Amino acid sequence: MTAEDVPVADPFARAELSAAALRERAGVDGFDAAVVLGSGWQAAADAIGAPELEVPLADLGGFPRPGVKGHAASVRYVKKGQRRILVYLGRVHMYEGHDPHTVVHGVRTAIAAGCRTVILTNAAGGINAGYAVGDPVLISDHINLTGRSPLAGHLPPHVPSRFTDLTDAYSGRLRARARELDPSLAEGVYAGLPGPHFETPAEIRMLRAAGADLVGMSTVMEAIAARHLGAEVLGISIVSNPAAGLSDEPISHQDVLAATGAAAARVGALLAELLSRP
Repeated sequence: MTAEDVPVADPFARAELSAAALRERAGVDGFDAAVVLGSGWQAAADAIGAPELEVPLADLGGFPRPGVKGHAASVRYVKKGQRRILVYLGRVHMYEGHDPHTVVHGVRTAIAAGCRTVILTNAAGGINAGYAVGDPVLISDHINLTGRSPLAGHLPPHVPSRFTDLTDAYSGRLRARARELDPSLAEGVYAGLPGPHFETPAEIRMLRAAGADLVGMSTVMEAIAARHLGAEVLGISIVSNPAAGLSDEPISHQDVLAATGAAAARVGALLAELLSRP
């Protein structure tokens, strides 16, 4: 049986089968941590380390092909000391027509394969005036404005309670360890919107008033899913552009990729050091 044979009503069983296929391909009994790379983050993957193996997601079942430029349809297995790391080279988004269970399949697969740490990365618009394009920012909290949750609807009886505490959604312990490696790292609140259009200036003013420092179209679903299954989450944004109304320059996805790519190697080197520690 493969993940494709499991009813959609049990996305957790689908993740277990994808995890089993991944362990078999890698020839290991489990993994320790997973990194999900956002738009333009390819250089970070290379900085994290040379892969032992790279697996097409299509071989694992349950993974649709990413349809957005800057996201690749494969996952790498990288060793950092004694730690086994999964690096997803891209993700899918709800605005591509996917439901929340599909969006978080990679995170659930990683956790089913043994990962207890999940690092979520993205390119984000900067709302906080103190951020410059290219700055990496640790996510301290999020505002989920998608109107969706990967814990809504029918859940099989064998999974943990859907009523998940998100008080420490983004691990304070992991943020502190990241700042030990790079004391210049800022922190901020990430607002997750459905996209795919960029926001209006009025929406950005609303988000600023609500306490958001960053805005993007990913991450929040995966963070909720990871915390539901007990994994620790570290979120990192690279500021790819000033948010709408904060600059005279128009916002384009191509510029987002360029700005993120220029900074991703630096953040990848930090992640490599962070992931090498138990």
